[in-house]
Order: sequence, then structure tokens, then C-alpha cells
Amino acid sequence: MGAGHTHPLYRVDDSPVHRVPAEVKIVCLVLMVLAVVATPREMFWPYLIYTVLILIVWRLARIPLRWVLPRMMIEVPFVFLAVLLPFAEGGQQLSLAGMHLSVAGLWAAWGIVVKGTLGVAASLTFAATTSARELPVALSRLGMPALVTSMVVLMIRYIDVLTAEAQRMRMARLSRGDSPHMLHQAGAVARSVGALFLRSYERGERVYLAMLSRGFDGRVPELTVGSSRARAADWFALSPAVLAIMTSVSAWALR
Repeated sequence: MGAGHTHPLYRVDDSPVHRVPAEVKIVCLVLMVLAVVATPREMFWPYLIYTVLILIVWRLARIPLRWVLPRMMIEVPFVFLAVLLPFAEGGQQLSLAGMHLSVAGLWAAWGIVVKGTLGVAASLTFAATTSARELPVALSRLGMPALVTSMVVLMIRYIDVLTAEAQRMRMARLSRGDSPHMLHQAGAVARSVGALFLRSYERGERVYLAMLSRGFDGRVPELTVGSSRARAADWFALSPAVLAIMTSVSAWALR
């Protein structure tokens, strides 16, 4: 885990959001997502407030929309699932453009799309402003078990390594006449997946033994990151999450 490693979603900058300690941003992200999930789906105005809060944070973090929007396409499969719900649910029906749609399905689809979109937007904001090398110390400071912290950090670090390995294996198959679009090549693809799993398992064992030989005891040393612990003033950065929680509580009170 080299100190200079960064994940692909991180945007190098020196914005006010980037300077917030990582542990504060983790707590803010969790509280924000919980507030969004807990909000009644039948009310629209809370989600408008959440959207404004995220846009303000994007502005402070200098994250352009042209960077965020393409990466939010990861939720497209869930959107397709949501589109099918009005046709699959039962109960009260609504006639629209000659189609009979379930009212309960429409509300369910709306809830999935809006809550999923806000959750993805908040997660991308965190990823864009927090480097991978900040995560282990931040999780340790928040009291996460050392084993969980190590697993999360190693997963983030080596997902790029495994992706590169999969690309090399694919290139090797193509150079030997493989056609990934042909059905008869499904066996070769399956064997490649199995080989990748074995290679990753063996690589993990070698890395773990190398870490143990260098004195690794499961804890993440504070020296891996030059940032200091969050001060009392830094926790004011939880303001968006606090506003989100207040909005969610108000939504339930006015429901």
C-alpha cells in the first residue's frame, strides 16, 4: 500500500472539502445517507433540499457536473428495475397514456430512483475528495476493528491491480484468436475468471506474509498519513448532514 496510491475517483485539489479530515467526511456521508433513506418517499420537498445541499458541497469542492454525471451511470441497472415496478405491483391502478400502472409501484420506483441517485451523488462526493491513503487512519480513529480496516483498505488498493490483471488476460486471449462475442468462447472466459480468482488468492497470501514479515500487526500506524486528528472546529463540516437529519425529521413530523 504505497503512500502515493490514489483510487481512480479521487480528484487532486486543495478545496475546503478536501481539507476536511477523512473521519469527519465518513461520518457526514453515513448520516447523510441515513437521513435520505429514512425520509418518506411520498414527500418531494425534502429531496429538493438534499439536492441543494449536495450541489453546494460540489461547489465548495470544485467538482464539475461534467465529471459527476457520467460516473453516476453506475445506478442505471437500478433505474431499469424501478421502471418495471409500476407494471409488476398490484393494488390501486392508474391509467396513463393507455397503460395501467400500479400506484404503489410508482411510489416504489420514485423512492428507488431518488434515494439511489442521492446516495450515489453523496458517495461520489466523498470519493472525489478523499484519497485512499486517508481511509485506514480515518477508520481507525473512528474505532473500526483493525481487521475490518485492513480488509477495506486492501480491497481498495488491489482492485486496480486485479482489474489490470484481468485486462492483461483478456489481451492475451485476443492475441491468440479469441472472440469474446462468440458463444463457443464462453468456456475460455469462465476458465479465465477461475484463473484470476486463483491468482488473486495466491497474491493475497503472498502480500499478507510479506506484511507479517515486516511487522504488520493488523493496526494502521498514524505515520502513514500526514494529516492530524480532527479538531473540534473540523466537526462543523457535519453541517450538511445535520441539516439533512433535520429535514428528514421535519418530513416525518409534517407527514
